[in-house]
Amino acid sequence: MIALENIEKSFGDNPVLKGVSVVVPEGNVTALIGASGSGKSTLLRCVNLLEIPQAGRVSIDDTSISFTPDGKPDRTAMLALRRKTGMVFQNFQLFPHRTVVENVMEALVTVKKWPRDKARQRALELLDKVGMTAKADAWPASLSGGQQQRVAIARALAPSPKVLLCDEPTSALDPQLAVEVVEVLAQLAREGTTMLMATHDLRLASTIASNVVYLDGGHVVEAGPARQVFGAPADPRTRTFISTLTAQAGEATG
Repeated sequence: MIALENIEKSFGDNPVLKGVSVVVPEGNVTALIGASGSGKSTLLRCVNLLEIPQAGRVSIDDTSISFTPDGKPDRTAMLALRRKTGMVFQNFQLFPHRTVVENVMEALVTVKKWPRDKARQRALELLDKVGMTAKADAWPASLSGGQQQRVAIARALAPSPKVLLCDEPTSALDPQLAVEVVEVLAQLAREGTTMLMATHDLRLASTIASNVVYLDGGHVVEAGPARQVFGAPADPRTRTFISTLTAQAGEATG
């Protein structure tokens, strides 16, 4: 289980997260939704400490770190927490000088010190899972955006993380290419992969999320089962935001 408790984060004089608490149950998919600037991506990046909170507590399984404005988190604890996460970025961030299979192998060889043969076997298994085996020896530049993102998902899964973090995984893709990424993430969800994702893609969130957290202005406005939040939101701000997303989704497919 992943628990974020009373997370506060500011950039200069701009408070972005204001005492945010979120629980991500193991084996479920939780979607963070909200307008640009709502804090959803910053909250996601606080989980693996790409952003360091000024206050609050981050817990993944048996690893927890508390943050205070004047304290410095323990580096060993930070590394232990990061190793429990895999990250899928908005713009793929594949290594351009490594082939597809080498990208997926990289963390296993350099961080986990696996033998190359064992790492390659694991990488090929994951490329098969995301439908990219045929491109194992291709260079990232030769792939479509959707293909690059599927490779990025395989790379994030390689070290068997406790939680897969996805930061707007479809926003850099046109709708047709986004479909293939949604399908891969949906399959992972069916297999019980624990995921926390920041997204404004209503199709992605409604297809695979078990739970939804709506943020606005650095606060959690509403949280609950996806069917409830999308189908009968309790807060008028949530209703307005969902109706806006629905209208945008209709325009994208129309």
